[in-house]
Amino acid sequence: MSSSPAPSPAARRTDGRAARWAGQRERRRREFVDAALRAVAAHGPEVSTEQIAEEAGVARTRLYKYFTDAADLQAAIADRVAELITAELAPAWNPHGTPMQAIAAAIGAHTTWLSEHGDLYRYLTMHSLSAQAGGRDAVTDVKTAIARNLTAVFEHYLALFGLDVRAAETVAFGLVGLVESSTSRWLENPRGVSRDELAGLLERWVWRIFDDTLRAGGVELDPDAPLPAPG
Repeated sequence: MSSSPAPSPAARRTDGRAARWAGQRERRRREFVDAALRAVAAHGPEVSTEQIAEEAGVARTRLYKYFTDAADLQAAIADRVAELITAELAPAWNPHGTPMQAIAAAIGAHTTWLSEHGDLYRYLTMHSLSAQAGGRDAVTDVKTAIARNLTAVFEHYLALFGLDVRAAETVAFGLVGLVESSTSRWLENPRGVSRDELAGLLERWVWRIFDDTLRAGGVELDPDAPLPAPG
């Protein structure tokens, strides 16, 4: 069996340069996205490309050496915001303490992040639906990622209590939709409701939906008794 010929020195140099450029391009893209997050914080969700470039300390045309166009830059920023939101909720996928403590931790993390980074969330929603540019709906991506993680948590506990796990996904997606729509509307029009009041409402609603799901299967769970440790 014959072996493939070894690449020539010129080919190796070309490959090495391509790999270095790809790494440099990705690093610079991350740096520009970081600058964009700062620009959004300073100028609001309608920040311009010029303001992002100014924050990055480069000419606007320099950005397009690393991004195809404005839509590519906006998509990269939206992706980063989505990553931040998802990371903020990571502890919720390994709940500890009582059911109400676990729910409060997840709701508290989400509402706190939203109240502290409202303009980033508004930017995410403004630029998530860019079908004309072939973009993705970043808000839906975030909700789907959260709901899938929540589904796994629900499946674990439903199975632990000997219940049918088929409802886990429907309940998880429903709860995520409830929390996301309620908090995003509150962000735009709080109507005098404080963040703590909003969190308290959401905690009770989430518990009651999950509690109803358990009771339908004949299980009554004490909301203030420690949960079994996750598997």
